[in-house]
Amino acid sequence: MNEMAATDEPCRCHIVAVPYPGRGHVNAMMSLSRLLAARGAEVTFVVTEEWLGLILSSSAAAPLPAGVRLRAIPNVIPSEHGRGADHAGFVDAVATEMEAPFERLLDRLQAEEGPPVAALVADTYLAWVVDVGNRRGIPVCSFFPMAASFFYACYHFYCLADDHAPAAGATTEKPEQRLEQCISGLASSSITLSDLKPLIHNERTLQHVLTAVSRIKNAQCLLFTTMYELETSVISSLRSALPCPVFPIGPCVPYTTLEDQHSKSNRELTSPGDCFTWLDSQPVNSVLYVSLGSFLSVSASQLDEIAVGLAASEVRFLWILREQTPRVRELVGGIDRGMILAWCDQLKVLCHPSVGGFLTHCGMNSTLESVFAGVPMLALPLFFDQPVDSRLIVEEWNIGLALRDWTDKDRLIPSEEIARAIKKLMDSDEADMEAIRRRALEWKEYCVRAVKEGGSSYNNLSSLMEIVCSSQCTQLDQQRLKASA
Repeated sequence: MNEMAATDEPCRCHIVAVPYPGRGHVNAMMSLSRLLAARGAEVTFVVTEEWLGLILSSSAAAPLPAGVRLRAIPNVIPSEHGRGADHAGFVDAVATEMEAPFERLLDRLQAEEGPPVAALVADTYLAWVVDVGNRRGIPVCSFFPMAASFFYACYHFYCLADDHAPAAGATTEKPEQRLEQCISGLASSSITLSDLKPLIHNERTLQHVLTAVSRIKNAQCLLFTTMYELETSVISSLRSALPCPVFPIGPCVPYTTLEDQHSKSNRELTSPGDCFTWLDSQPVNSVLYVSLGSFLSVSASQLDEIAVGLAASEVRFLWILREQTPRVRELVGGIDRGMILAWCDQLKVLCHPSVGGFLTHCGMNSTLESVFAGVPMLALPLFFDQPVDSRLIVEEWNIGLALRDWTDKDRLIPSEEIARAIKKLMDSDEADMEAIRRRALEWKEYCVRAVKEGGSSYNNLSSLMEIVCSSQCTQLDQQRLKASA
């Protein structure tokens, strides 16, 4: 896989990367930072002090590459642990409290020896970074770590908002009515009204989303973790609608860190309790990987049903469950058919030949890692953008089954239904499942071609580097002129 990290001529430009302080956002930005460093950029990765500790504690699994350094601002926002208890408060704090300490850090970076900051690459939801860059004359590349289809929905909703709606009488419309108009204008015909209702579930969160979308017009470019082939019509529509270049550079997953886990040396270094030792002993495509994300998960009663369903399916499984309980282990039964762990190297697991399916919450990082690995999915969307991702997985890309439609989000899925769905995903020889498995492998090949030299994502990343390096040269020329004056 190392050949996919091929580099162009080194361009020693300085990029400051600023992820939104959430695990999925941080992981996506780190994957992008690795790609930028592989192209010769010097990346300063800015997080809170808490996130600095979290990254350093996990760096043994995937050490930081040369060219990426970590810098921290104080913990001015609520802790990552338990932030789901007051999500709206957390979002408010990110929007209001991080800007000032980030600017102070930026002042220190600008005063250090070395190349000036050529660009800020910031999570789209950090709208204030665009304002900081505009005040300082530093280009800002907005990085959206969710599906382009979800961004397109947010953008249409923004355009239909009171101050931006072209239609007469729009000021009297309710959010639900604007959603109905939004659906009719989307390039993706699979997305439904119910998929987008999480957009207006919380008015405070909605306003933050609309603020973030409004800043795109002042950004240098818009980056997506998806690849062009996955969302062709949406990307093309956005390129026509937005005033800045649009670059899908995905699948933006940590594929540059993959190693041959089946080599002799790797097996010798693997401890007996490690999941890869167990995976190596399982038949090809026999293991169901289960992970429902690190932020919002299912209710306790639904967790029980999943455990019983796994046991009833009699399918081998690897379940990542951060908060394990004796009750779950009891319901699953003997662990001779599976493992329950608090963490694993997810992409490495998905790429293991023993893994044949993924029960997922449909977060974009997990979705793209499964696409990259060619693994069919069992979709259980829980929150925000995940219903859209689920719709793409099942109806547009045809690489998975829906365990539950978002419309039925409050319904408890019984263990019998879960067991049936797992058996179909893993063991069925029905024509529709054969087509899903075949399509998953086809998308895997698309991914390989996209990130190789000459592929769509490779070329888009090259275009991004040209923009950033051009900015670097301009700033260096200005410094020379100022020094010689």
